[in-house]
Amino acid sequence: MSDKRIVLLSNPGRFAGPAVKRALTEDGAIVLGCAPLGDEAAGALPADLAMVSAREPAAIVDEVVRSHGQIDVLINNDAFPAIRAKVEEADPADMRAGLEVMVEAPYALAAAVVSGMKARSAGKIVFVTSATPFHGLPNYSMYVTARGAANAMVLTFAKELGPHNIQVNAVAPNYVENPDYFPSEVVGDPDTLKKIVRPIPLGRLGKPDELGALVAFLASDRADWITAQVIPFSGGWA
Repeated sequence: MSDKRIVLLSNPGRFAGPAVKRALTEDGAIVLGCAPLGDEAAGALPADLAMVSAREPAAIVDEVVRSHGQIDVLINNDAFPAIRAKVEEADPADMRAGLEVMVEAPYALAAAVVSGMKARSAGKIVFVTSATPFHGLPNYSMYVTARGAANAMVLTFAKELGPHNIQVNAVAPNYVENPDYFPSEVVGDPDTLKKIVRPIPLGRLGKPDELGALVAFLASDRADWITAQVIPFSGGWA
C-alpha cells in the first residue's frame, strides 16, 4: 500500500474536478475518481476506478479500500444545472433531481467513508458547493435551496465528526470558470464576460486552479485546525 494520502474525488471530469485533481496530485496525493450517480457520459468515471453500481456508494468505498487500504480524504464535487424558473412555476421533478445530485449523493458518499475515518481517528471531507445561498439568486430557487442544504450538511457533519478528528469543510464558489456553469464558450465573448463580471467586486472570474488550490489546502494536514467552515469563493460577491 502507498504511504501517500488516498483521495476519493467524485465527478473528477466535471465542475471543479479537473482543477482539484490537478492540485491534489501536485500536492502528492493519489486521487481516485468516482461517479456516485453513474455519470459516465460526462466522463466522470475514469479508468482509475473500476465500474461499480451507480447508486451504491458503499461499493465505491469498499473497492478503494480493497485496492489502496484506506480513504484519507473525500472530496464531494457535485454539479447540477441551475434551472431558471419563477417560484410558482418550478417543476417539483427538477427540485427532486437537484436534491438527489447535490444533497443525497454527497451525503451517501460521506456516510460510506466515515466508518473507516472514525476507526483511524483521522480524515477530511471537503464539499464543493456554491456561494449562492449566502447571497440569494432570484429565479433559481431550486438550485439555491439544494446548495443551501449541502452547506448546512457540512456544518452538521463537522460538529458530529469533530470529536473523531475528522475535519469537514466546504468551498462555496460562484463566478469561477468551469465546464458546467461558466464554460469557455460563454465567457469567451468579451461583451458577455463584461456583463457576467459586473457584480463581482474583484472584477473578474475566478480561475479553476485558484479553486483547486483552496480545496487541496483544506484536504491537507495544514488544515487540521479548520472545520465547520463554508468558505465563499466568489471574488467578494458573497
